[in-house]
Amino acid sequence: MQLEAMPPVVRLTHVSRTYQAGALEVRALDDLTLEIPPGRFSVVIGASGSGKTTLLNLIGCIDAPSAGAVEVCQQKVAELDDDAVADFRARNIGFIFQTFSLIPVLSAYENVEYPLLLVGMPGPERRRRTLAMLEAVGLAAQAQRRPNELSGGQKQRVAIARALVKQPQLVLADEPTANLDSATGASIISLMRRVQADSHTTFIFATHDPQLMSHADEIFAIRDGALLEHRGSAS
Repeated sequence: MQLEAMPPVVRLTHVSRTYQAGALEVRALDDLTLEIPPGRFSVVIGASGSGKTTLLNLIGCIDAPSAGAVEVCQQKVAELDDDAVADFRARNIGFIFQTFSLIPVLSAYENVEYPLLLVGMPGPERRRRTLAMLEAVGLAAQAQRRPNELSGGQKQRVAIARALVKQPQLVLADEPTANLDSATGASIISLMRRVQADSHTTFIFATHDPQLMSHADEIFAIRDGALLEHRGSAS
């Protein structure tokens, strides 16, 4: 089936998310509806506090909406219990966090391998994929180093390798190039584009990086939790 004939990887319908901050109710997302087709490089932009991270957390099944429906990879997330959500997330979604979120007691190799352990991948294939991904992000020589022995840029590349190693349908990234110099950032964007082309992976970024935005297939502008503008093709 051609990508354009496939259903959306992400579908949000009238989604709102509110939080209680003491006596104050904070509306992080406000009646937001959007769809993202498969195989896209989609970018979410907006000022700090606009709702970008909340949106990524809902799509990533880390958080649940206060109202509305979230569908990811053709799965209505509300139909899953906590264990099923965790399994669904492990198999289908990769995450790249601005704060890296690496496991400090594990080496770079072990951090990248970890998602494959969670889904029960056999040892030989696990090793092949882990080494190939470390090579792809230029960290084969640092495979046995722990996070505290790596620079900020190296940690980010480990985080990116960890997100991509299981070849997920969907990758969510919060400022993935923020800690990289422009040359390394360009090489990482090129790597993600190759993964997108080879595996039809859908990428959704929250970013302020003009270099990353210039590669976007579509851009969603968020303000005060609402969709302000959507720029991009429909196919």
